[in-house]
Amino acid sequence: MITPEQVRSRLDEVLVPHVVRSLHYMNLIRDITITDQRINVTLASTALDVNTQGWISSKIEEALHGLTDVTEVHVEYTDLKPSELNQIGNVIAVMSGKGGVGKSLVTGLTAIALRRKGCEVGILDADITGPSIPKMFGIVDRPGGNDSGMLPVTSKSGIEIMSINLLLPSEDDAVIWRGPLIGKAITQFWEEVVWGNLDYLIVDLPPGTADAPLTVMQTLPISGVIVVFTPQDLTAMIVRKAVKMAQQMDKRVLGVVENMSYLYIPEIDKKIEIFGKSRAEEMAVAANAPLIGKLPLDPDLARLCDAGQIERYDSDIIAKLGESIANSTSVKMPPGQGKND
Repeated sequence: MITPEQVRSRLDEVLVPHVVRSLHYMNLIRDITITDQRINVTLASTALDVNTQGWISSKIEEALHGLTDVTEVHVEYTDLKPSELNQIGNVIAVMSGKGGVGKSLVTGLTAIALRRKGCEVGILDADITGPSIPKMFGIVDRPGGNDSGMLPVTSKSGIEIMSINLLLPSEDDAVIWRGPLIGKAITQFWEEVVWGNLDYLIVDLPPGTADAPLTVMQTLPISGVIVVFTPQDLTAMIVRKAVKMAQQMDKRVLGVVENMSYLYIPEIDKKIEIFGKSRAEEMAVAANAPLIGKLPLDPDLARLCDAGQIERYDSDIIAKLGESIANSTSVKMPPGQGKND
């Protein structure tokens, strides 16, 4: 006799176009009923246009007819909001007190680190006026979707990404918006994108403590914050501002990351602190949070980011980021249980 487990196993073979993730991980399967030799599958139609629905239905019928004794497969769709489908274990905000400190870089590396640990990961690029995530990941495809919602674009290693740059006619177009419009866009990325089942959603915040970071802190269920800084003299004051904002919003600081900490010269086996003496430990004390890592000025990393190949970067900092975030959020059991589909 056919079992629901057999059906779900076959449905895992059907990938949703645009995001290239299974129906299960997009959380689109709403019901499975088996009557004698007939299988009925109900899916959410959210963000799926008519052509996509037809393609998915045909793939489901093809997959399930391969089961022994199946004589009929029926697929139907039901309307749901994206927020009714999304199951996200942890939402991590990456913030800084000022621009140019490498916040987007840390966002990307954190997502890569968690993905390499087998987690299901997404990136919400909330830096609406200065989006750089798609460039780092080499993504140029436009998100799929319809009036009911949007589908994120998936990177080469399987990280879901949504950014305003993926919606613009050209990546060079400027977003000249006032605060309320920026806040609305961020809210839409949270409420109207079908993220599906994710262990972690990493949010790349714009710099400072104004409208956009405030929108994220108030709208999204932030599990914790990573604060990024550089060794310059103004760092202490700026970091404290970011930390105080997180504390006032009752958000836990998971750790701090010092970027541009040093330049390593392999020929002489020496680290040169170009921007001054490291203040990593001092900032960790100021934030009352662990020091997650110190990122060097790495020409290889810069080259990979420029080429849209950040996912090819390999360094000890990747493993440290993944371990630190996973350990600090281990009290919450993520929906994917840390396993790939």
